Amino acid sequence: MDHQPPPLARFFSTQNLLQPLHFLTAFLLIAISVLPCNANPPSTHLATFETDVTIPVGHPCMGGGIAPARRVAQPLQAKGLILMQANTLPFVIVSVDWCEIRGSAFQEWKQVLAQETGTDPSRVLVTSTHVHDAPVMDPEAEFILRDTERGGAWKNLPPPDPKASIQMASVCWPDFNRIVLARVRDAVRVSFAEAVPITEIGTGRARVDRIASNRRFLLPDGRVSYARYSRSARNPEAAEAGEGDIDPWLRTLSFWNGDKCVCEFHTYAVHPMSSYGAGEVSIDFVGLAREERQKARPEVFQIYATGCAGNVTAGKYNDGTAKSREVLTARLATAMEAAFQSTQRRTISPVQIRHGSIALGARATKGYTREELQQRLLGSSSPFARAEAAMGLAWYDLADSGHRIDLPAIELGHVRILLFPAESYVEYALYAQDLSPDNFVISLGYGECGPGYIPIERAWTESDQNLRDWAWVGPGSEEPMRRAIREALGIKDK
Repeated sequence: MDHQPPPLARFFSTQNLLQPLHFLTAFLLIAISVLPCNANPPSTHLATFETDVTIPVGHPCMGGGIAPARRVAQPLQAKGLILMQANTLPFVIVSVDWCEIRGSAFQEWKQVLAQETGTDPSRVLVTSTHVHDAPVMDPEAEFILRDTERGGAWKNLPPPDPKASIQMASVCWPDFNRIVLARVRDAVRVSFAEAVPITEIGTGRARVDRIASNRRFLLPDGRVSYARYSRSARNPEAAEAGEGDIDPWLRTLSFWNGDKCVCEFHTYAVHPMSSYGAGEVSIDFVGLAREERQKARPEVFQIYATGCAGNVTAGKYNDGTAKSREVLTARLATAMEAAFQSTQRRTISPVQIRHGSIALGARATKGYTREELQQRLLGSSSPFARAEAAMGLAWYDLADSGHRIDLPAIELGHVRILLFPAESYVEYALYAQDLSPDNFVISLGYGECGPGYIPIERAWTESDQNLRDWAWVGPGSEEPMRRAIREALGIKDK
């Protein structure tokens, strides 16, 4: 396919230089490229961008699973970076304060960012922080719902609660995605004028104190339970059991212009759910920690992304109160500072990317066949059950079309940045780290979110009750995921 030249090259075109603003921009880019004290000017530049993505009042939250937006506690943001090197197309990473982005919406985000940065969509990584008082953007599911709900059959169903009335279901407002993408375009265009040279990258990590815990834990009699949810601190058995399988480290990747840090990119694997569900749009404790860090270091652009946390929550330490949110925020902000203080810097290296490919298919277990989802869509009195059935059918349509999920891995010297799909269980990130022990491996979750939970096989054999909903791929996903991880890391199967 034809590609536009990298953004820096566009500024130096004859046509652009004839325009005063572009001439000034070109002059500034030349000037800043010689600021560092290195003998050779760096060939890498970094641009950062952010834009408001706050949903309007009335928009569904968590795909219709909790109360719709009633007021805004904190605005939602999309925060990203563009890494540009000579003689190659740019790389883009953006973290969005939404619950999930699915289907055509996910592809639109990649395409818009690729178009505006002059790169290929395969070099664009889009991830959601997975906060729950925020949208699940799934246009196809919403269209399926609207086609069904328009007939009005739901009005004749008995309400789940005799005191309640039957409500129309909704997953999202697809038009709002287009509004947001227009803002993203504008933010990206502005960011190029503020691109700075990057001479070094920094890597640091810190062990996080009392936040994450696996949903799976052992009961006092030795039996396995998966009932550690996001607000389980009030449950003595869930609170007193060990943390289970987690990734205990917060990782921080930093970008440097000489001795000046210009961007910090933090990642941690935990469901960002503390106090939620009442319709107060929020960035939750992970976003609040990011904003505390931004206030503490206003000169450094701060980005946070959630890791592979499909089966990891703050439940052991969270009781769902506002006080818990404050405590979790403080602990995460402390880890961000500690990770930065441990930073080790290295000269910038050429950036490359590898890709793994996954065909997960659609879940066909009892209760989740296409026919059963259609029956639920038509016959459930619960609006969320109908919305969830529509999400499952949307994934069925995509999977049946032969769709393969991309698992990209950006290579930047000793750094590997992997983007995992949907609610990948934390064991996949731990596997990637085991495969590449000499590298600084950053695992991002919540890329293409259509599949929902992507468990390991043990969760199926132990009857993980979380898989009763929000899971649209069936048993047998673990090996294709592991194979794609090896492929993305450049590890050949024997």
